[in-house]
Amino acid sequence: MSLSDPDHELVAAELGRDPTPAEAALFENLWSEHCAYRSSRPLLSAFDSEADQVVVGPGDDAAVVSLPTYGDDAAETYVAMGIESHNHPSYVDPYDGAATGVGGIVRDILSMGAYPIALTDSLYFGGFDREHSRYLFEGVVEGIADYGNAIGVPTVGGSVEFHDDYEGNPLVNVACVGLVTPDRLVTAEAKTPGNKLVLVGNATGRDGLGGASFASEDLSEDAETEDRPAVQVGDPYTEKLLIEANEALVDENLIRAARDLGAAGLGGASSELVAKGGLGAHIELDRVHQREPNMSALEILLAESQERMCYEVRPEDVERVQEIADRYDLGCSVIGEVQEGNYVCTFEDETVVDVPAEFLADGAPMNDLPMEEPVEAARDLPDADLESAFDAVVGNPNTASKEWVYRQYDHEVGTRTARRPGDDAAIMAIRESGTGLALSAGAIPAWTDANPYDGARAVALENATNLAAKGAVPHAAVDCLNGGNPEKPDVYGGFGAIVDGLADMCRDLSVPVVGGNVSLYNDSVAGPIPPTPTVAMIGVREGYDAPPLTVTGEGSLLEVGARGGALGGSTYLATQGGSDGFPDLPADPTAAVDAVRAVADLDSTLATHDVSHGGLAVTLAEMVGSAGISAAVEDAAALFDETPGRVVVETTDPAAVEAAAGDVPVRDLGAATAKADLTLSVGDEQLTRDADGIRGLRDVIDRELE
Repeated sequence: MSLSDPDHELVAAELGRDPTPAEAALFENLWSEHCAYRSSRPLLSAFDSEADQVVVGPGDDAAVVSLPTYGDDAAETYVAMGIESHNHPSYVDPYDGAATGVGGIVRDILSMGAYPIALTDSLYFGGFDREHSRYLFEGVVEGIADYGNAIGVPTVGGSVEFHDDYEGNPLVNVACVGLVTPDRLVTAEAKTPGNKLVLVGNATGRDGLGGASFASEDLSEDAETEDRPAVQVGDPYTEKLLIEANEALVDENLIRAARDLGAAGLGGASSELVAKGGLGAHIELDRVHQREPNMSALEILLAESQERMCYEVRPEDVERVQEIADRYDLGCSVIGEVQEGNYVCTFEDETVVDVPAEFLADGAPMNDLPMEEPVEAARDLPDADLESAFDAVVGNPNTASKEWVYRQYDHEVGTRTARRPGDDAAIMAIRESGTGLALSAGAIPAWTDANPYDGARAVALENATNLAAKGAVPHAAVDCLNGGNPEKPDVYGGFGAIVDGLADMCRDLSVPVVGGNVSLYNDSVAGPIPPTPTVAMIGVREGYDAPPLTVTGEGSLLEVGARGGALGGSTYLATQGGSDGFPDLPADPTAAVDAVRAVADLDSTLATHDVSHGGLAVTLAEMVGSAGISAAVEDAAALFDETPGRVVVETTDPAAVEAAAGDVPVRDLGAATAKADLTLSVGDEQLTRDADGIRGLRDVIDRELE
């Protein structure tokens, strides 16, 4: 670790002296791209974060939004939501890297006084045909499953994508939601000088040293060995105890402010906590409970050991906090207190840090980097055979069944999961408010690789459509913006385009973006990743019921929504070759989403499934279950078009669907049938696949990993 020369000069000028080694390391980590968003913060003002439902917006450990209430006995309830990336650690150590990503985002939810109720994971790897990609994939899924299952928080949704450009740098983006009532809400803003700072949780070791700076550099060729010390090691059983202890502390109103220990460890959490309140602190590093002997001040400050929380506590409440920590067999150290003035750390009676807290936490200068505008591909469509194209698209790892992933997760623990993984969106039963909370998360890198701006708009629309397909109104979103090395103008141009595209579509949909995460320098010897804007979006509906994904065999099939007339970014082109511009998105995306939601809520609706990844080919194949489908489209372009904002509905009342859709186009596709197969007429050609054949195509991940 080393502070750059320009930053060293700025720090020395502010302090009036050279920084101490501990100060230099603190600034190097807290002013890193990972913590300070030096290249991305200038772009993030594009997002609209304000709305009536927003209680806490960007800047805290997690965002908080209020839920609508339904029923006479409904209570006012808030949802805390956040998203985290653990990309570089998951390349170096896929199991621990992914596991500690789960632990970190759960603690962000705890910081708000909330109890975590659901996780989603959005995962991106190199080509599925590569052994190393499958090794990373299996390790990451195992890490998420083992940690999430052990702490009792269900993983209810997400996405898995494979793309050659993630080979040297996979992405692991994990989101979490939790529940909190208005009287229990906690923030990360220190309140009062004289209050104590109390560290609760695991003992501090040397794991994760320099993790923030490690996450702000390109991965080197020998990262798997050289950077392993920067990867944290998780202990989910301690995290479960911390979840329950945090709940007990909130129950007794013992917490004035809270911050979880993540990037930059104790130094990051404690300095940000007091800086947010315009205050300082005096911390005695010798008091930190440690699991390894002879740790230095720098190691204690910057270690990213997991399962730790920093609390601001009134002096008269400290003894009770210690009693609760003891009850849950957690370590507890009174490490200092909030004060006016500087952020000061002492070690062995020597002052090792004495700096203005706000300068440390928020003083990093922003980067002004050049951008190059992305260029869209020309149209060059292949002349593909229908049957082979259908089999390739439906059997592609990106569109194939992800059951191998989600069956490893406990998605029902907590008894709130009303709609499980495998559907367009998960639904959680928030019985306190009578609300069905729908969750959708993910991105499609082929879209943003083809056209970063419109691809990001499509990602936002796709997530909103997933919610609407289950009858939910999009309510709020958080994002994880992943990009390559921003010092490369073409890479930074693509990153800027996904920010603008996501912001514009969320604004069009009136969905506030209430928080998120940025991960840059996702670059390796294999090259940069595609710009990847993972969105985790929540929707709300009255009650918890929603139409299923598979057809019943008793109704007509209609497509609701407009096609975009192009195949850029599609699975069809990825499997068949060729290129095309990105499809046109709906001119009125709100009308498109409203139409989907209105149709899903009709009593005559028997099944709904959104159209996106793989187009109608994949949507119809996934809707076949114990009943089948007979459908017709005009040509291959209509079958493989991936324009989001559409849904296929099985209905007993086509006229009601047309009335509910309003001005949004509705097409007759055919009918559901009693026979469990799919018969497709595409122009003059016809194709039939029975349910077993479809299942065989879609089980490619299971077959390869058995």
